[in-house]
Amino acid sequence: MIKIENLTKSFNNHKVLDGLNLTIEKGRTTVIIGRSGCGKSVLLKHIMGILTPDRGRILINEKDITKLDEKGLNLVRLKMGMLFQGGALFDSLNVLENVGFALIEHRHLCGNELFLRVKESLRLVGLEGVEDLMPSELSGGMKKRVALARAICINPEIILYDEPTTGVDPISADAINELIKELQRKLKITSVAVTHDMNSAYKVADRISMLYNGKIIYSSSPEEIKNTDNPFVHQFINGLSRGPITEEDEWTINPK
Repeated sequence: MIKIENLTKSFNNHKVLDGLNLTIEKGRTTVIIGRSGCGKSVLLKHIMGILTPDRGRILINEKDITKLDEKGLNLVRLKMGMLFQGGALFDSLNVLENVGFALIEHRHLCGNELFLRVKESLRLVGLEGVEDLMPSELSGGMKKRVALARAICINPEIILYDEPTTGVDPISADAINELIKELQRKLKITSVAVTHDMNSAYKVADRISMLYNGKIIYSSSPEEIKNTDNPFVHQFINGLSRGPITEEDEWTINPK
């Protein structure tokens, strides 16, 4: 469904993505792992068309979105849901207005039809009767669920997750992982998640890809990646302080 070819992006002469290639299969969950600041969120923003690459292309259903104008990009974005790292709820809007925001703004839905769509989306994420609450009245886990309800309310073909378990306790994190799995099973959505939480990656992924130095250096099933002999991947997934990643970092900071 999504094919990324030779994607390259720099900011102030710092190359974040360096000829990245990745294929994301339709109806499956691909999890992209990597250290904080390695470019995972930058990759998601390219898939959404928020950022334009220096080189390379992104094909969604065989259409190169890097060639589209703003109108064309908006049509593509209406087929995508996004769960932002902090939820990104609007503080001044209640749950109903937050979840239905895209339908109100882009499809001009209102009244009973809007209410029913929002109510069904909230039911799918395990929340009912919260439509009139404000974000300040929600717990961290509830905010994540409301944000996820907003992502699925537009009936997307693709959902993008930016660090879906960040900022919640371990029990809420596991509930969110279960929810991601359940939504993928029920809705047959193509899902892309970026995270450095390996518990989450193992639980939700059909395929795990590791981003390092601007490239995807390894891609396999969760079971295969646990037994990899790739030293960079092995260090990261096991959370080891010593290994080729930190040795390379030390060389960059203190070259000999």
